[in-house]
Amino acid sequence: MDKRRKQRVVVVGGGIAGVHVAKALESEASVSLIDPKDYLEIPYGALRNTVEPSFAERSIVPYSEFLTQVELVQSAAVSVSSSPAQVSTSTGRKLPYDFLVISTGSHAKGAPTRRDRIQEILADHERLKGASSILVVGGGPVGVELAGEIVTDFPEKSVSLVQGGPRLIEFLGPSASTKALNWLTSKSVRVLLKERITSSASPPIFTTESGKQIPADTHFVCTGSRPSSSWLKGTFLEDSLDGNGRLRVDSALLVSGTRNVFACGDITDLKEIKQGFLAEKHAKVVAANIRKLTNDADCGDLRCYCPLERAMGLVSLGRHAGVAQLPFGTFVGWIPGLVKSRDLFVGKTRKGLGLRS
Repeated sequence: MDKRRKQRVVVVGGGIAGVHVAKALESEASVSLIDPKDYLEIPYGALRNTVEPSFAERSIVPYSEFLTQVELVQSAAVSVSSSPAQVSTSTGRKLPYDFLVISTGSHAKGAPTRRDRIQEILADHERLKGASSILVVGGGPVGVELAGEIVTDFPEKSVSLVQGGPRLIEFLGPSASTKALNWLTSKSVRVLLKERITSSASPPIFTTESGKQIPADTHFVCTGSRPSSSWLKGTFLEDSLDGNGRLRVDSALLVSGTRNVFACGDITDLKEIKQGFLAEKHAKVVAANIRKLTNDADCGDLRCYCPLERAMGLVSLGRHAGVAQLPFGTFVGWIPGLVKSRDLFVGKTRKGLGLRS
């Protein structure tokens, strides 16, 4: 490996995993970040933005504010090759790499600029304020947290939550699910389990599979999304995709069959829930291993990532409460809320990226 020049690291995807890799390596490598957006939306704070748009001033951060030594390529990656080793973008750029990091996460609509994203948030907030009845579709962590935010800040509104499965936040254990359900129902949220929305009519009434009717002036869809990996089809990495479109990785987070391509965050096939705090852990392992390989370490000497054996999670319930599943127990109320719900880890994340909290 040529040590006379900085190694070229191309990071595809500027979510929480990708930016942490880029930040960790920006002073010691020639780093390029490819993303269609010009900002990071700190995921833990995204739902608070809907009820409190001013929160977005801290939780939506231009890449240029903290990745000061990184080449920022505002474009989508459309293809990748190994010989030559380069990534092609939708704007016609071809970026050569010594190391490639894929952290494209899951498909999600994203405004291209921070200004546009804040306008979207303001529009969602006005829609929320103008509604007397609201439907949340999806009872995973996003749906539960959004319902919690709404009933905390707008207790006068009628909120319904529809979940296709038999319980809420199914990635956690039954105790956490029950505690979240009890908290929401105590705030007068109408929770419908094992139901799916099949139709809507005007005036705004949504109908479930079993025929239940839910009046709602507006609704928010909080169901799962697909991995953002379609751009890898037809490339040398296609065979590394599993049946769900996620990249197979080894314990060093190297993509299977490669020695210089890493993956981190939601795009990986790791058998664990897709959560931001785990994506940050992936990023630390990837950055450490790129450093090792830059110094000609053998792949057998690389740092390993160990997935959690038991799911842990902390789901906020508005500004003052939360439900936490930890190795030593499951809790609901103000103690989990004190840990996460007041600031939603936005200050901690900003500090970790070198910004004022």
